[in-house]
Amino acid sequence: MLLGILSDTHNELARTRVAVEVLRQAGVEALIHCGDLASTPILEICACLPLWFVFGNHDADSASELKIAAAELHVTCLGWGDVILLGGRKLGVVHGHLTLDIKRISRGTPEVLFCGHSHLAGELTIDGLRRINPGALHRAAKFTVAVFETTNSHVQWLEIPRS
Repeated sequence: MLLGILSDTHNELARTRVAVEVLRQAGVEALIHCGDLASTPILEICACLPLWFVFGNHDADSASELKIAAAELHVTCLGWGDVILLGGRKLGVVHGHLTLDIKRISRGTPEVLFCGHSHLAGELTIDGLRRINPGALHRAAKFTVAVFETTNSHVQWLEIPRS
């Protein structure tokens, strides 16, 4: 299963539309948003595919509105983070700004942890857990999203044009 991973969209509506279209053209079957949506219209854009999302630090004030919009759009709100099963893989999703959330999700023994917050695309392994950050669509040197293949755990970052 191909998953599109986004984070830190910060209400960049036009750029998020482009990013979702780039991910759809890459063949993704579902989206995971690692937080800092910063508005419900971001959910509307991402809801064109099955969507799982978490809150980021910039979502704290709008968490209740995001939960309501998620229910209306039939997308899955994972609150401040959770472990989900997609494509036969146990995947952790968290924004990454709070160590407590990372530790809590890590106890769920995910195979991979998707997180954002730093606005830096990349991956690293800490305490045996592979962490993948798709990058950001706001305040980044390069705007990026990621494609994750559940069958082989391959990740590819896609650059989103500046516009």
